[in-house]
Amino acid sequence: MFKRIGLFLLTNIAIMITLSVIWSIVTRLGLFQNVELGGYGPLMGFSVVFGFGGAFISLLISKWMAKWTTGAQVIEAPSNETERWLVETVARHARRSEIGMPEVAIYDSPDMNAFATGATKNNALVAVSTGLLRQMRREEIDAVLGHEVAHIANGDMVTLTLIQGVLNTFVIFLSRVIGGIIDSALRGKDGDRERGGGLGYFFTVMILQTILGLLAAMIVAWFSRRREFRADAGGASLAGTSAMVGALRRLGGEQQTELPKAMAAFGIHGGGLMSLLSSHPPIEERIRALQEQGATSMPATRVGVGG
Repeated sequence: MFKRIGLFLLTNIAIMITLSVIWSIVTRLGLFQNVELGGYGPLMGFSVVFGFGGAFISLLISKWMAKWTTGAQVIEAPSNETERWLVETVARHARRSEIGMPEVAIYDSPDMNAFATGATKNNALVAVSTGLLRQMRREEIDAVLGHEVAHIANGDMVTLTLIQGVLNTFVIFLSRVIGGIIDSALRGKDGDRERGGGLGYFFTVMILQTILGLLAAMIVAWFSRRREFRADAGGASLAGTSAMVGALRRLGGEQQTELPKAMAAFGIHGGGLMSLLSSHPPIEERIRALQEQGATSMPATRVGVGG
């Protein structure tokens, strides 16, 4: 439940830093001179391409990254009754939600957790931890799987990717505009301004991009928290409100260790000390929302479960 958003964000940040360094090297070599310090039109075009490019690359490799970072093993052919039940349960939820059958995987972790990720509704992955399988009852696991399938059905990965792309664009654009102003003030009118600015400009942009990127991550986390309530409603619709509430209560009673940062927003467990960066609302709020809205009456195909 924590893994999905956290891994996505971490991957996106890594890609954006890599693209920025590559671009800086290219401009220092004299190619596309002065695009970063020149007119705002070319800079905005560059920002859009790199901003959305980084977000969509993160989305496209999300399944691979999830498997790699968690060591999740996809169930190709069920080898025992538990694996068979997992695959059949995910298949049942997928049919009711009118999406393609996701890959189903198990990863080794003592914590109770699960996540869903993938580029499209018909090419997704649902994974659960060994700790969740050992410590939850079947009806609670059923609700957790429904929650994850609902995330997929709601298109949460694509939605957050689009939001991240917009934010990336402004982070890139503003960091370079502000960086150029600061660099110009420090170098004076007679400074050497060829080849995209000097090292001062480069480091200023990197620092600004980090700070603005942190603010962008807070915005993405806010959207993720809003979509968690819909995912909980999806799990309740697919498996029953009492089962979803029971799963959340069991999660709330355990001291969880966090999933890898890049996967956090797409898991089921929520909360955390840094509330502004938390991808999930407090467990108590999620339970209260389920009890107040009567989630069992919501159509299964209209709710999502991914993180």
